[in-house]
This record gives sequence, structure tokens and C-alpha cells, in this order.
Amino acid sequence: MRTRLLATAVAGLLALLAAVFVAVQPANAAAGFTVRDGVLLDANGTPFVMRGVNHAHTWYPQQTGSFADIKSLGANAVRVVLSSGDRWTRNDAADVTNVINLCKNNRLICVLEVHDTTGYGEQSGAITLDRAVDYWTSIASALAGQERYVIINIGNEPYGNQNYGSWAADTTRAISRLRAAGFDHTIMVDAPNWGQDWSNTMRDNAASVFTSDPDRNTVFSIHMYGVYDTAAEISDYLGRFRSAKLPIVVGEFGHNHSDGNPDEDTILSYAQANNIGYLGWSWSGNGGGVEYLDMVTGFDKNQLTSWGQRIFNGANGIRQTAREATVFGTPPTDPPTDPPPTDPTDPPPGPTGCTAAYRVTNSWPGGFQGEVTVTAGSAAIRGWTVGWTLTGGQQITQSWNATLTVSGSAVTARNVSYNGSLGAGASTTFGFIGAGNPGSAPTTNCTAS
Repeated sequence: MRTRLLATAVAGLLALLAAVFVAVQPANAAAGFTVRDGVLLDANGTPFVMRGVNHAHTWYPQQTGSFADIKSLGANAVRVVLSSGDRWTRNDAADVTNVINLCKNNRLICVLEVHDTTGYGEQSGAITLDRAVDYWTSIASALAGQERYVIINIGNEPYGNQNYGSWAADTTRAISRLRAAGFDHTIMVDAPNWGQDWSNTMRDNAASVFTSDPDRNTVFSIHMYGVYDTAAEISDYLGRFRSAKLPIVVGEFGHNHSDGNPDEDTILSYAQANNIGYLGWSWSGNGGGVEYLDMVTGFDKNQLTSWGQRIFNGANGIRQTAREATVFGTPPTDPPTDPPPTDPTDPPPGPTGCTAAYRVTNSWPGGFQGEVTVTAGSAAIRGWTVGWTLTGGQQITQSWNATLTVSGSAVTARNVSYNGSLGAGASTTFGFIGAGNPGSAPTTNCTAS
């Protein structure tokens, strides 16, 4: 009898431990995108860095070819504008299902957002985040089972520059309602102040909002326009999220705006150096005086504007940096070709050196941003080291894409693991933030290995 009771007790204890173990597992452990230590992971557990654009689907529902066009220019994600029906024509479950299928067919991760919340508290007709949640639950059938391919951006720029003090409480409640309704997708939340968070409301409350999510699967989105017109402002804002290990993406930005001139070069370079996702605004169809934000003219991918050329084809742009989510499998590749035969009397290839070109990409009172382009010579190299001398009391406060050390006024920058090997004539870049006067470009030396 005692033995039987002991066995029963042990069995009960094991069952209890098993139940506790299951209870503490993330609800979204195998469903789709997850967040770990501030990094967004796809459903295979591989880090995913968004490189894409916004597409105004709700205003141009007939432009379904845009998904394939956006993909053809190298994007791995698209943020799709939807409407709850409160301010514009409602996108119903059937339409959203079609949008998701268009994204999947073109191997794009689909970020879906409700635009009707834009500027709540200041913009007439704007709706609350609670009302946005009502919309998401009303189209739940379109979203069920799509956690591997879809991220839900609850509401676009949910507060203007007034009455934004309740952002944290309202956002927390919206996340809680979505989770209670069975949504295990990664959730994206926009900042207040028309998305730009000049008040630092999102920044200062992000940790508590993230912790309130029972799935710990929330990503924060900052919109960078005129508020972010210096490298210092951009690196400080994004850097605070990185230091706190909180996931951050630049959900919208442009090369110009009515409220100022954002520093898009720093947004792109800092995002690339620190594995931060970005989604530029926007593909085509802008109006109301911001037509300059169109990336292509008339939804024609063959008519790239200057902004489109910059974000798709420029340094640190989409074509150069985007990597597909692994949930789509291995992308098709061209068949391998055999290398040309070599003459056994030829000397073995060896490094013939490298060059380094230094330039100042931005400056502000008391600081500047620099970039160095390293180019291999007539033969491939396995690594590189660049040196130069600081002048006039300059200091280096931050760097990326290189391991940078300073001894006195001597700067030494060495390649990191992923950019040391360069083919003959190939180039790579690294960047840094400096304190002091940028002055004239110093003489650089480059040594190859």
C-alpha cells in the first residue's frame, strides 16, 4: 500500500513538473516569428533583418503587380497599408488573404498595418488602438496559420503630438487583447508623435510594454523623418534599443520630408551595421505634397526616382543587403560552372595590396560621421588593415563593419569576419562616428593579407 502511494505521488509530481515546464514555454515557440535577446528570428530560428518598402495597398488595391515588382528589386519584406473601414474603404478578410498570398508567392514577409489610427488625438477621424484590435479580430480567419509569413503592425502612428501620454497603457492593452484572442504572430507597435517619438515616450516605456506581452514577441517601430536629421540623433535612438536588447525597426523613413531633411544615409548605414530592419516609405502613389517620396513613378518599376535609386541600389540599400527569410527555402540559383583551367607554370595568386578612400558623410556641431571604402588590388585578398591619424583633438566614439582601435592619435581598423575576403577589384565599407571637427580627409594606408 505504501509503495503504491509512493509511486502515485511520484507520478503526480512528475505530471506537475511537466505541466509547469509546458506552461513556461513561449506560446509561439514553433508557430512563426519570435524575438530573442532583441533579435527577430524567423520560424526556423534564423535572424531576419527586414529590407523592404511600404506599399499603399488600401488606396491602390488594383496595383497587385507591385508585390512582384518590389521583389524584383531585391526586397525581402513589404509593409502593406490596410484600412479598418473607419477612414477609407475596408480591406476585408478575402482581400487580406489575397495580399498574404501575393507576399508568399513572391517570397516576401508581409507586415500588415491598419492606417486609420494615424495621428489619433490630433487627426480628425483617427481611431484608437482598441478599434484597430477590433478590426484584426474581425479578419482573424485570414491571419490564422500565417505566423511564419505575417507580422501584425497594430496601428500606424497611433498618436499625433497631443494626448500621447497613454501610449504605453493603450499599446499594452491592445497587445493583451490580441493575445487573448489567439494571435501568436509577432506584433509590431508604432511610436507616437506621428511615429517619430520626439518625446521618447516609446523609448522610455518599451521595456515595460515588451514585458507585458505574454509571448515576449513584440517589435518596436520608429518612423524617421525630419526629427532624425543628424547621425547623432539616429545612432542614439536606435542604439538605446540595442543596448537594452529590445527589438527595433525603422518602419518608415524617406530622403526628405515637409518637417525636415532626414539623414537617410546614416539610417541605412547604421541599420546595416547593427542588423536593424528598415522599410522605406513608399513604393508609389504619394500625394498631398509629398510626391517626392515615391520610389517609382506611376507604379512602374522601370521608372525609379532618385529616392528609389538610393534605397534600392545605393550603398547599404536593399539590393546590396537584403536576405530572404529562410521559411521560403533555398532560393533558386544558377548552375555552378567549372573554373577555367590553370597553367601549372603560372605563379600562385597572392595579394597585391589594397587602397582605402576616406570621406566624411555627415557633420554637425561637435561631431561627424565618416566612411572608409576598402578596395582590393589586382588579386583577391583575405583580410585588410587600414590606418590613419586623428587631428585637432578628434575622437572616435562608435564604429561598424570593422574592429577599430585608437592609440594616441593613431587609428587602426581591421576587417571583421564577414568582410575581409575581397575579390580582385572588389570593395567594402566601414563607418564610424567621430567627436570634434571633421577637418580635411587624412592620408590613409591599407595593408592586405
